[in-house]
Amino acid sequence: MGNKLTEINEDAVAVVESHDLAEIVKPLVREIWLFDSHVAGTTHLDDQTVLEAVAVGDVLILRREDNRHDSNAILVLNRQKQKLGYVPQRDNAVFARLMDAGKLLQAKIAEIERRRNFTLIKIGVYLIDL
Repeated sequence: MGNKLTEINEDAVAVVESHDLAEIVKPLVREIWLFDSHVAGTTHLDDQTVLEAVAVGDVLILRREDNRHDSNAILVLNRQKQKLGYVPQRDNAVFARLMDAGKLLQAKIAEIERRRNFTLIKIGVYLIDL
């Protein structure tokens, strides 16, 4: 067993929570609030029904995306890995740098405003410190 780096993916917290040692490790996992934002692009989703299933308090997965329109693009996914939208371009540069450096970020839904043809999902973005 060497001193190898282990890549952490968006499911790292879920793995810790489902493991027998979860009660020991869980207190060592800290969520550090970084910023409040919203999910951009919800009106462009092919399947709008995914927005009906989200609720305040839901933990969302943030994943970098190779995107020709935005080199800092960060997808926002629900726990079933269904696309909800993106972290807004105006907010994503620092988060993208952190993620590219191997840091684990996630979001939590703080508020949902449903209007006729639009769903505004306000989120908090958190750094997961293991």
